[in-house]
Amino acid sequence: MKLIIQIPCLNEEQTLPATIADLPREVPGFDCVEYLVIDDGSTDRTAELARELGVHHVLRLGSNRGLATAFKMGVDYALSQGADVVVNTDGDNQYCGADIPKLTEPILRGEADLVVGCRPIIDHPEFGIVKKALQMLGSSVLRVISKTTVRDAASGFRAFSREACQRIFIHTRFSYCMETLIQAGNSGLRVHSVDIRVNPKTRDSRLFKSIRQYVYKSGSTILSMFVLYRPGRFFSVLGTITLALAMLLGLRFIYLVYLAEPDPERTYIPSLILLSIVGMTSVLLYALGILGEISKSQRRLAEENVYLQRKILYREHQRGC
Repeated sequence: MKLIIQIPCLNEEQTLPATIADLPREVPGFDCVEYLVIDDGSTDRTAELARELGVHHVLRLGSNRGLATAFKMGVDYALSQGADVVVNTDGDNQYCGADIPKLTEPILRGEADLVVGCRPIIDHPEFGIVKKALQMLGSSVLRVISKTTVRDAASGFRAFSREACQRIFIHTRFSYCMETLIQAGNSGLRVHSVDIRVNPKTRDSRLFKSIRQYVYKSGSTILSMFVLYRPGRFFSVLGTITLALAMLLGLRFIYLVYLAEPDPERTYIPSLILLSIVGMTSVLLYALGILGEISKSQRRLAEENVYLQRKILYREHQRGC
């Protein structure tokens, strides 16, 4: 059994030594443990330093392609190197490397395909009240969309079985954390979570510069994932809202024209035009929901085809240490 611990990096020259030093050299259940650094277009000595630190694999992307792309390419590379389990951690040494066995244990027992390390959000000393509230709100929304029970949806400290790696497809560029959960939950993969520890903060996040930017990026990602993976529910909810508004406008028109005392100088044409527009909008939203579900079915067939191709391709690379 081979475990590859991958670390997506962007200019992590200052923090990478502590991150590598914190990782375990041996993990129960695995014959060998290897490290993979994905250099996402760093302009410092991240790649060179990784080699000096004895990292087994260094994958240089050549340009900054975003965290999600770096994660995806790292997983593909790990599969090509025969990884049975892939653990992802951050280059800023945020997560405690000694907790990696907690992530891999449910996979080794055959109980999970994806295991997420949940940080102590409420008791986290470096999270403010606003960030704690936003983290908990975002995770609750993700639990609904992904049909999972993970308490910390934004955690990047997670372990993937070989099966999960072959079944996950990343579409977003911002962060893979949300999309992998949604895909896993909607693909029937078994998702577990374990409590993990965190190390003292070494630098500010590079994914967002402020709470406002975090809310915008996270909100837009959740919304796009909702449209992509639950189009029927998303558009049917909007269609129902506009249909209810159209019915209220219709009842108002009937009341003013037929039940109340009519005003001979008043025309009701604008009300009819508005009623028609809202009614047509409702019909279009329901139609978009139907088309979205058809598109989702086609995407699932395409993803299943890619999954089978991956199994055939990486079967040749599956080997021991």
